[in-house]
Amino acid sequence: MNLYGAYYRPSTSPDAALAGDLIKAINGEFSAITCYEQLAKLAPSENARKRILEIRDDEARHLRFFQQAYRHLTGQTSEPVQTETCPKQYKEGLISSFLDEQETVDFYLKMSDRAQDPTLKDTLRRIAMDEQNHAVWFLYLLNHG
Repeated sequence: MNLYGAYYRPSTSPDAALAGDLIKAINGEFSAITCYEQLAKLAPSENARKRILEIRDDEARHLRFFQQAYRHLTGQTSEPVQTETCPKQYKEGLISSFLDEQETVDFYLKMSDRAQDPTLKDTLRRIAMDEQNHAVWFLYLLNHG
């Protein structure tokens, strides 16, 4: 069983067409985890640091789900690759994180719209909601830093 319910499909599933998007999601989540680790070290307060690390933990759960989904759809594994450069300054990191989370919401919702399996569709929507919540927190930290 995976993190978001019983999602197992053979590689002949129509959802196997999402494999390329799953690779992009895996790399994006891995990049976010890496950048949020660095961003947390730059945080000006313990509360901000904790919030960023909680978001990082959500991203780690998302990464595991996407890796499982990819494996179940393709029969292969995918090792994540860092595809983004992390900003070196706190404010730039918050802005970059906010924008990335917003773009990711749209990407995951489009994936959900194309998914055939109801569990995959629902899980992608749930993850998109998590990403929207993250964007709100980054905006809050940006405005109340």
